[in-house]
Amino acid sequence: MSSAAKLHSSIFHPTLRKLQCQDVAIEAHNLMYPVFLVYERVPTIGASADDDDAEQHIPSMPGVARYGIAKLLAHLEPLVAKGLQSILLFGVVDKMPKDSIGTGADCATNPVIRALPRLRTTFPDLLIACDVCLCPYTDHGHCGVLTADGVIDNEPSIKRIAEIALAYAKAGAHIVAPSDMMDNRIYAIKQMLRASKLENRCSVLSYSVKFASGFYGPFRDAAKSAPAFGDRKCYQLPPGSKGIAKRAAKRDVEEGADMLMVKPGMAYLDIVKQVKDDYPELPLFIYQVSGEYSMLLNAGQIGAFDLKTVLWEVLVGMRRAGADCIISYFTPLVLDWLKE
Repeated sequence: MSSAAKLHSSIFHPTLRKLQCQDVAIEAHNLMYPVFLVYERVPTIGASADDDDAEQHIPSMPGVARYGIAKLLAHLEPLVAKGLQSILLFGVVDKMPKDSIGTGADCATNPVIRALPRLRTTFPDLLIACDVCLCPYTDHGHCGVLTADGVIDNEPSIKRIAEIALAYAKAGAHIVAPSDMMDNRIYAIKQMLRASKLENRCSVLSYSVKFASGFYGPFRDAAKSAPAFGDRKCYQLPPGSKGIAKRAAKRDVEEGADMLMVKPGMAYLDIVKQVKDDYPELPLFIYQVSGEYSMLLNAGQIGAFDLKTVLWEVLVGMRRAGADCIISYFTPLVLDWLKE
């Protein structure tokens, strides 16, 4: 029998086992923490004021909350001290009026635009990415501008997405991350950044391969972004497709994306490998989405398994498949584990 068939001699010692696990290390820079930033107005005598101390817990995502900017800064401070290196900001509007083109996405009172200068000043070394989409700010809840009969109108959609991305870049975002899945929005964003001489100061992380998934349910509660009618299957990708996923990544690479993403995570590790094999030169992100977070957390809490053991297995699997960075609501917990 060939010696190649003998495996035990390669894994009998802890250090030998580590040597068998190439390219799966998880360090602080391999994690990005998604956070929800809420804008609220509260009544005062004769007027109203911004509630920067808001903290709204999300029942479908235990341990996750929407924060006003003051609360967010306080929440992030100990995490940065523990080594947090990057965040992904999602703006949520509670009372701000919504309209058909998402005017609130890039107005002066937008929570992300208000927060970026304070975040940059308070945490000068923190890498800040901003999700770019229309759905939290439109009255119809879809990710683009619609025609009169309720179909996505791509050209005005990518114009709005690029305008929002530019506003975030001007406010201080290091990364803009369009999640809308409109055709050719990467090119439109790059053109606007270039025209404003911001192309070398703001990266584009594309949600290149984003599937129409049932795992997004809790997020839509958190971001208050569920569509008012219909669904998003005409612009997000069908779960069974490999071919259109390959085309989506190719489209965004050709348009100039600096980084790519696959979303959701666990059910799409084959796609992560496909994208990384095709574009090994580009950093690849994977989004462990809200449904994955809630599923694992709840299973751990009822004793179905040990959360630390299983979560670590999942994260290592994502790295093994080819992800360079994992966007995860578990980031604060993992940072604690990294300190042990």
